[in-house]
Amino acid sequence: MDPDGDLCGVGDHSGIAVNKVHIGGIKMAKVIMIQGTMSNAGKSFLAAGLCRIFKQDGLRTAPFKSQNMALNSYITRDGLEMGRAQVMQAEAAGIEPEAAMNPILLKPTSNMGSQLIVNGEVRGNYPAAEYFKMKKSLIPDIMDAYNSLASRFDVIVVEGAGSPAEINLRENDIVNMGLAEMLDAPVLLAGDIDRGGVFAQLYGTAALLTEAERKRIRAFVVNKFRGDKEILKPGLSMLYERIRIPFAGVIPYMDVDVDDEDSLSERLTEKHGTGPLLDRSGHAAFAKISVIRLPRISNFTDFNALERLPGIALSYVSRPEELTGSDLIILPGTKNTMGDLKWLRQNGLEAVITRMAGKGIPVIGVCGGFQMLGTSLSDPHGVEEGGTMRGMELLPIRTIFAEKKTRTRVNGTAAGFSNDGVPVKINGYEIHMGETIRDGGQPFSWIQYENGENIAAMAIDSDARSGYKTDSNPNGAPDGGKEDGCISGNVFGTYVHGVFDTEEMQHAIRDFLAERKGVRPETHENGETFSMAKYKEEQYDKMAKIIRENLDMDMIYRILERKDVR
Repeated sequence: MDPDGDLCGVGDHSGIAVNKVHIGGIKMAKVIMIQGTMSNAGKSFLAAGLCRIFKQDGLRTAPFKSQNMALNSYITRDGLEMGRAQVMQAEAAGIEPEAAMNPILLKPTSNMGSQLIVNGEVRGNYPAAEYFKMKKSLIPDIMDAYNSLASRFDVIVVEGAGSPAEINLRENDIVNMGLAEMLDAPVLLAGDIDRGGVFAQLYGTAALLTEAERKRIRAFVVNKFRGDKEILKPGLSMLYERIRIPFAGVIPYMDVDVDDEDSLSERLTEKHGTGPLLDRSGHAAFAKISVIRLPRISNFTDFNALERLPGIALSYVSRPEELTGSDLIILPGTKNTMGDLKWLRQNGLEAVITRMAGKGIPVIGVCGGFQMLGTSLSDPHGVEEGGTMRGMELLPIRTIFAEKKTRTRVNGTAAGFSNDGVPVKINGYEIHMGETIRDGGQPFSWIQYENGENIAAMAIDSDARSGYKTDSNPNGAPDGGKEDGCISGNVFGTYVHGVFDTEEMQHAIRDFLAERKGVRPETHENGETFSMAKYKEEQYDKMAKIIRENLDMDMIYRILERKDVR
């Protein structure tokens, strides 16, 4: 952008060809990197929007983030673990997510340590200081993953983490300017104007970098702007005169609904007033779903589909009084089941949940939330806190934490839910460090496929705890499949993340709540069936349209081609 000209330049780039780099006779993708002045500056959304735009323009595009720290993770089709942000970006690009898009995933287990996952597999738990010392040894893993993508795609959109101005972390950096150097990537630096001080953010970040690093910043982007962009022109011009880095655009605060990544998500902190219940569209809701916001909550994206259902008001709660009026209570996944169960007890939430369950209010636990609902939690290997503790005693199950992580994609049918008598199909993934034994009740679901394999047709497992149906395990699933979870009265539990993403399950949950409330759900949704897949595609297209209209795409393509933009 010329500082005295337009704030954006929109052109038609459909069908454009981007010349690939040749390395050792192999065509490698062009690359552009998005860095931010701080966490939550909008890097993930901007990267997703560019992935969608490049896809629309006919380019095979993949996202990449060398190191991600998040408790929201995903299991790929081949049973590997990766961060949800790159899953969202892959969806925007119209491609299947793969672990190479996020080779290093850190899942915090405490304030001082994290579980380290490398190319989809657990490497171990590391204190922060120890991980900092070993980061450099992970560079080959990062480069192998990146090169795998770059050899198969036209464009790679790389996302940084936090801010490159955190100079205390500059040594052995593998995610911001250190990565940009390794990839020889041009950088877009995004600042968050919604928090205020955006010009100081951009100037200060650039000023703290070395001259070589500063030269990598090809353009600034102002993100999350509310108002008339014309009022920014004096500031943009002054900043350009001082630092000679052009602006690629001013992106407005986007009202788009895509999966957030971690605990910084606004949906976790959104407060609902004391007025009438409203669904996400602002229409009257007939049911209130309360999701417990655990301190180490993980995979809260499991509930995004329910949040989007017409007639449903869903909110995240952390205090007992916020459960008043709940029609369904959900205990989500957590990276520290025993620690978060202690937190439930200490702040009084456990007592309220137990009391409400006793009065017939349905409770659903997912993964760690499912484990909490049982009679006991045992940790003989010190996976979490060690020892044994009492569960909430709402389900007849016992959980023993294991050293090996379960990572599987699953397909099956829900045992406790049906649509007009037809069993509900489910699909999703399991990701947990525990084995749960059911001592009563009924299974929540029956799993027929794991990582694409028909386990119902495989040889029968003789271990009764495995969940496979055998003579010694009459509670196993029909036809030799595997049982999952447990149902006892109005309390449900499952290990399957993404269990609510199928239209069948959404319909079943809505009808379940409507029947309990004595209403007809069709009066709240005009007889329309909500499609999560269609909704996501609409949101990605909406995001791309907003970014394309406000970002100088001519400049972006010149940056991709390593042409001058100053």
